[in-house]
Parts: sequence; structure tokens; C-alpha cells
Amino acid sequence: MHRAGENLLGLPASGFASVADSSHREVLRATAVLGGSQVLIILLSAVRAKVFAVLLGPAGIGIAGMYLSITGVVGSVAGLGIRNSGVRQIAEAVGTADSQRIGRSVAVLRRVTLLTGVAGALALAILAFPLSRISFGSDAYGWALVLLSVTVLFGQVSAGQYALLQGFRRIGDLARVSVLGVLAGVVVGIPLVYVLGVRGIALSLVAVSVTSLAASWVYARRVPVRPASMTLRQTWTEARPLLRLGAVFMTTGLMATATVYLTRVLVARGLGTIQLGLYQAGATLAGLYVGMIIGAMVADYYPRLTAAAADQAMTTRLVNEQAEVGLLVAVPGVLATMALAPLVIRVLYSAEFLGAVPMLEWQGLGLIFQVMTWPVGYVLLARGDGRAFFWTQLATNLLNILFMWLGITLFGLVGTGIGFFAGYVASWLVIFLVVRRRHGFSWSRANIGLWLVILPSVAAVFAVLQLMAQPWAMVVGGAGTLGVMFYVVRRLNRVLGESAIRLALRKIGALVPRGRRGATRDAAAPTDVSGDPRSDAVPPGPPEKG
Repeated sequence: MHRAGENLLGLPASGFASVADSSHREVLRATAVLGGSQVLIILLSAVRAKVFAVLLGPAGIGIAGMYLSITGVVGSVAGLGIRNSGVRQIAEAVGTADSQRIGRSVAVLRRVTLLTGVAGALALAILAFPLSRISFGSDAYGWALVLLSVTVLFGQVSAGQYALLQGFRRIGDLARVSVLGVLAGVVVGIPLVYVLGVRGIALSLVAVSVTSLAASWVYARRVPVRPASMTLRQTWTEARPLLRLGAVFMTTGLMATATVYLTRVLVARGLGTIQLGLYQAGATLAGLYVGMIIGAMVADYYPRLTAAAADQAMTTRLVNEQAEVGLLVAVPGVLATMALAPLVIRVLYSAEFLGAVPMLEWQGLGLIFQVMTWPVGYVLLARGDGRAFFWTQLATNLLNILFMWLGITLFGLVGTGIGFFAGYVASWLVIFLVVRRRHGFSWSRANIGLWLVILPSVAAVFAVLQLMAQPWAMVVGGAGTLGVMFYVVRRLNRVLGESAIRLALRKIGALVPRGRRGATRDAAAPTDVSGDPRSDAVPPGPPEKG
């Protein structure tokens, strides 16, 4: 339920003016609260990645990444975008305070996710051997894919539980479910790989899906919902709007997951499974920090942007403020990942994966443009411009595949990083031009001035990494990163009117359990806090390839 004095989106009832006045603060607040749980998830995932890297080597990591891509594509099709459309339907029902309508919405959501999950699992089991031949060039992985079909079922049912929690705005519960699911997956998955080696990869992924399902089910049962008795005809009538809206999310989500899958196929078929493992490791590291930042920011940004979508001036202001804070928060982490890549890879993986360092450095450049791109792309969704959103997604994903193919053909593994960078530069340009032409968007002087500082700084660190030998490249690049971090903190303090670090730490405290159930809530529901690579939340532009 939303709190008194707020509408369903959690915005002050007094209107949009107060939202705009505190926009920078709201952006950082949402990032801190939801980012706190993402940090725990990243740490747990890092432990699992390290153990897997030592036990399996690059080839095993590549196989695991391909498994995730295959189940991601099938899950996106089977999911029909219900994770996102379900949130909207549940939230609308909760806003009416009608217990019968809420009960019907929840019942329909659970039945549809179960049905689509079963259909997706059967589809993957039937197509397992053809997909093995397409992905790996042989039938050797067919039975593993048959086993992984159950993860599509469990993942879809879990998505329904996440949608229920998100629709009821139980943000603290969502964060805890995510952490518990990953923690249990680490505890169960690592022993399976230790005992069975490569044969245990599929079983470990099944274990993760089971534990995630169990955690989501425990917390979803705590939500007070009145049971609803519905016939099949009534269920279908209620499900039609859910499926219609979900189809839009499914289509764009499928583009993203298909692009990720095709990229891995290009690497595996063109360079081999060992190079695929290096790619998987580098892409995962590249996407960790920025993925956390974007996932946390979307939680607050998209609802506020949607509420202000009718006001062009307000929309432009919100996008510019989001882009400014997003770039300031993301740049230090991206530069640190680039500068310390050899050390980070040794710590989180092993020396066998150091071949991914040049690719990771190029991907860092692409991540800067990813952060600059996504706030603009959400204008199309917020203003209901579905046709433009579809075509920009199609164009940017096709460009991404083209640049990846060219990069791999011309430069090998490092070409995937070059292709990633080129894809996001093209995405930034395409999306900006479309949104400017259709919705009158323009960049603020503050953002242009910020680029004139950040982009040369990033280019300088990148040049140091290319021209200097280790360990001096790491030392000088690290010093440059500290300099940029100092600038970022000072600018954030000036924008917020107080210490950005103290504000972030204060808001992370919102995750501390309160009350008997510890259901911490927040003003805006997150787009995705599950850490699940099969999530059908779709940021505009080429997909993250972690």
C-alpha cells in the first residue's frame, strides 16, 4: 500500500514541483537503498565466480555463460514480459484498495506464470539437442540443456512472486529475497561443481533456481491476499490485458537476450570455448558495477519520469538530472575496473583469465556511453511511444551484433570490447536523435560541461593503460581514477548541498529490518533487484553482456 499523502507512484500529492526540486537527492537515495542489496549480491556472486574459475577454468566458465544465454532466450519468450506487466497490474489493484480485485489479480498472475513456465520448460527440453548443435557445434551438451529446462519453469514462477512483492511495494522484502536466493545458490552450487566438475554446472544452475524460488515463495506468502475463486473463462478475461502489455516487454526483452546469445555464439564458434570463457569473465566484471547503478536508479527514475511525461520541460529536466548523477556515480567505478583489471581478474578469477584484460579496458569506454544513453531511452517508454521504442531497440541491437561480428573477425577477443564500445556510441547517437526529434529533448549545459571533464579523463586513463607497461600502468591509472573520484565527490556535494557519502550511508540504513517482518518499504518499486540474468527488464540500447 502506498503511504498517506502520496499517489501510487510514491510521489508527493502536492504535484511535480517538489519532485523536481529534490531530483538529484532522490536519484542518489534510490541508488543507495537498492544498491546496498546489490552490493551483497555482487560479493556473493564474486565468491561463486572465483571458486568456479579455479575449479572449471576458462572453458567451464564459457560453458556456464552459454547455458545462461540459452535459458535466458527461452525464458524471455516463455515469460511473455509478465514480470513487468504483472507489477503494473498488481500495483493498479493495490491502488484501488479493493481486496477482491487484488485477490483476482494475484490469482491470475500465479496461474499464468505457472502455465507459461511449464510451456517454456517443455520447449527447451524439446529443442535441447538442436540448440546444443547451434551453440556448441555438437550434441554433447543436449542432456544438460534438458536438465536446465526446469530452470525456465522455476524462474517464471519466481518472476511471478517478484512481481507480487514489487506490486505491493515491499522493497525490503525484494532485496532480502534476492540476497537469500544468491546466498543459498552459493552454498549449494559450489559443492556440486567441486564434486562433479563441468558436469555439475547445470546442476548448480538448477540449485540456484530452486533456492531463488523458495526464497521468493516464503516472502510472497507473507503478503496479505484474499483468496479468489475464478473459472477458466474469468481467468482468461483477466489475463488478456496482462498478456497484451507483457508482449511489448517480451519483444524488446527478447531482442536483448537474443543479442547476448548471438554474441556468445559468435565467440564460441569463431574463437573457441576457452576464449568464450575469457569473454564471459571480462563481460561479467564490466557489467557488475554499472549494472548495479542502473538497476538501482531505474527504481526511482522510471515512475517519476512517467508521472511527469506530459510536461516536456519537466521531462527534459528529470532526464538531465538523472544523466548527470548517473555519470558521476558510475565513472569512478568504471575507471577503477579498467585501471585495476589485472588485479581484479586475479582476485576474482585466476591468472588464466588475464587474456580478458584488453577486452575489459575497451568495454569500460562503452560503459560510459551506456550510462549516458539509458536515461534518454526511457523517455520513449514514459511517453508511451512504443513504436519508436521498438524500432530504436531493433536498430541498436542490430548495430551491436554488426560491430561485434566485425570486431571478432578483425581483432579476435579484444574485438568484442571494441564492438561493445562502438555499439554504445552508436546507440547513444541513435537514441538521442530519435528522442530529440520526436519529443524535443536537449542536453543541459551542466551535462555538456560534465562531459568536457569526464570524457577526456576517461580517455587519458585508457591511453595510459595502452601505452604503459604493468605495474606502472595500474599505478598511474589508479592515480588518475582517484583524481576523478575527488572531482566527482566535490561536484555531488555541491549539487546535493550536503555530503553525498553521508547521504548514501544514511539511506542504506533503510535496508535494516524493522518490525516483526522487517518489511522495509520505499517510495518506488525497482525494475529489477533479483540479479537474475533472465530478467525481462529492458534498458534502452544494446544489452549488457555480463
